[in-house]
Amino acid sequence: MTELAQPMARQVTRSGRDLPVASAVGIALLAGVGLSLFIRKEAFVAVAIVAVGACLWELAQAFGRRGIQLPLLPLLVGAVGILVSAYVAGSEALLVSFMLTAGGVVVWRVLDGNGPAALRDATAGIFAAAYLPFLAGFVMLTLSMPDGARRVLLFVLLAVASDVGGYAAGVLMGKHPLAPSVSPKKTWEGLAGSIVLSGVVGAVGIGWGFGASPWIGVGLGLATVTTATIGDLSESLIKRDLELKDMGSLLPGHGGVLDRLDSMLLTAPVVYLVLLAFLPVGD
Repeated sequence: MTELAQPMARQVTRSGRDLPVASAVGIALLAGVGLSLFIRKEAFVAVAIVAVGACLWELAQAFGRRGIQLPLLPLLVGAVGILVSAYVAGSEALLVSFMLTAGGVVVWRVLDGNGPAALRDATAGIFAAAYLPFLAGFVMLTLSMPDGARRVLLFVLLAVASDVGGYAAGVLMGKHPLAPSVSPKKTWEGLAGSIVLSGVVGAVGIGWGFGASPWIGVGLGLATVTTATIGDLSESLIKRDLELKDMGSLLPGHGGVLDRLDSMLLTAPVVYLVLLAFLPVGD
């Protein structure tokens, strides 16, 4: 093995990912998202519904390890309603459909009986509805704008940049753990890499895609890294409590679908609001 190959082999081992497989799957996912955005917006809505449904299924399997039974059917039906309503009718419809889903989850589980367990399961169901379809609904709000496809693409690229920048810098230079009790592999050096790459992608994306000040993109990149890191660490806390390495195995080299979307979920409302504040709709 050459001197160059040896460090690379160590980096792959340290990262915990099968890098070639993870890269191929990541590129394929990004290409699929891009195509769905610009072929027809409704195609992206369908992709989002499938992704959120897969996340709900993974979360249900994970919670089952602790005897918590998510009311999966009303959650799946509610997820479709939340995402479609947000895209078609806006923010008020997003809120109303979420409340209806939460109520449906409670009624469904209470009618199923089993006393104290019903309250626990219904509470977990409301959490799942808020964590997954409700937060994903902000992507649908963004998509519904006249220039929504470009806004959503920027959101996706920012989230990817945060992940790739953190991964690369963490593997190559990471020495100081960011939150060792939650996610031992995350480092301050990785966080710096996320900030740099997200800032660059934000500046270029805002300037080239919208003709706005690059500084808006830099600020958006910093906000993305903040929420993406919190989202990633939050999911890590859930996985540690459930004694899981990954939420699933649907995406080779990445783990589960939720393992890839965790950072995007908290980021979606922030990107929606920042772009709405600084870029008038339709510009």
